Amino acid sequence: MQAFTSLVSTAVVLPVDDVDTDQIIPARFLKITDRNGLGPHAFADWRRDASGALRADFPLNATAAADANILVAGRNFGCGSSREHAVWALQALGIRAIMSTSFADIFRSNALANGLLPVVLSEADHGAIVRELSRRSNVPLSIDLPDQSVTLQTDAGLRCAFAIDPFAKRCLLQGVDHLGFLLDVVPDIAAYEASHAAALCTTR
Repeated sequence: MQAFTSLVSTAVVLPVDDVDTDQIIPARFLKITDRNGLGPHAFADWRRDASGALRADFPLNATAAADANILVAGRNFGCGSSREHAVWALQALGIRAIMSTSFADIFRSNALANGLLPVVLSEADHGAIVRELSRRSNVPLSIDLPDQSVTLQTDAGLRCAFAIDPFAKRCLLQGVDHLGFLLDVVPDIAAYEASHAAALCTTR
């Protein structure tokens, strides 16, 4: 898993509430075995019209979106089914962080387990960022995971804090998933097991 410490990038605003995982990656594309192949199908029913042509009015089709690694979404992002493919599809698009006022629990867990950072902002901070990006879409955002902060890089500036589970933060900073974390501490586990077994024998 790619480690996440800090990120400076432009962002794409998708101002829609209750975006579910079937909208992020429709079920008909779940047969793909290579997660990198999911990118072209992300938001397939929104990105293309009935003829298959890209819709010019969809935010992720904008020219500026090609280099954006941050998605600013509406509330309750990632609701619906528990498919992990939704996270993989977003990552295949180059998205490394998503900002919202709330996320569906399973989506948030899947995101953290795969190195995609879900940033929960207050309504006020989220609204301020959306308003600024609606005026100037090329304004970069800076995410500092160790400091747990987001900064809108304008002359006036806007800095806001976000919370994250300490264990999830540790895994992201180290670039390991849960299994990778356990493998890193195998010697400690073995040492504990050995000492615990010895203590039990002594007690008996």
